[in-house]
Amino acid sequence: MRIAYKAYAKLNLHLDITGILPGGYHSVAMLMQSADLADVVTVEPTRFSGVYIRCNLPYIPRDRRNIAWKAAAAFFEEEMPGLKITLEKHIPSGAGMAGGSADAAAVLAALRELYAPEMPDEELRDIGMRVGADVPFCLQGGCCWAEGVGEQLTPLQSMPPKYQFAVTKPDIHINTANAYANIDAIELMRPDTKRVRSLALRGDFEGLFPLCANVFEQAIELPGLTHAKKACGKAGALLTQMTGSGSAVFAVCDNNADIQQVQQGLLALGGDFLGILKPVPRGVERC
Repeated sequence: MRIAYKAYAKLNLHLDITGILPGGYHSVAMLMQSADLADVVTVEPTRFSGVYIRCNLPYIPRDRRNIAWKAAAAFFEEEMPGLKITLEKHIPSGAGMAGGSADAAAVLAALRELYAPEMPDEELRDIGMRVGADVPFCLQGGCCWAEGVGEQLTPLQSMPPKYQFAVTKPDIHINTANAYANIDAIELMRPDTKRVRSLALRGDFEGLFPLCANVFEQAIELPGLTHAKKACGKAGALLTQMTGSGSAVFAVCDNNADIQQVQQGLLALGGDFLGILKPVPRGVERC
């Protein structure tokens, strides 16, 4: 039986780092939303032993380094059956859009359907947490407030369809570990995360957008970002910022924004314009 899932990208509407936990991990407070840019992940049992990964992009690892492989290993814990995993990548790597975590979430959803359909969502998210901090959100999807290392999720009302995201990926790859090291080396200017959380819990997106921030922008130099923010704001964007540790940048627009001018503002960052995306209420979806 061959099963395919869409694995949706995520965007960080707000990202604050609130401390350092035992073991050196950082505690975070984040508002995350799934968007309709998706990889397609296909899982198929085979009669051969081991996990075989195929991908449409030549630079994606096809062995134990791939988080999709790690997801399969975490699901079975002991002896894995033979599996063929096919990754059709559309979410860019090194963008802060959780492309790898989304793929892992899709693998876990497919394996549950194949081997353990009675498994509760909470147990599947627990397995996902062992694979990566963003995987529980990618399983949950929609709009969530996240705390801890990102695994403590409070599901919220998904963003209304009147909003859309213009998204670009500058031609810069940012290493997440280096980004956190940069954060540790500076004194952060703290956003009003408590207020953002309060507004998010009420579903007041109009109220929270002016308060949203991504503290990684203080530690990572992304050429052209300040200009892009000004240009997009002038065109009516409600929020323009980097997602995750970068380097993708998105602008939140409603019907009052000049979307073509917003796109032009983002193009100043260079790289690839990923398109106009819509919020979606889930993280993975059966094809």
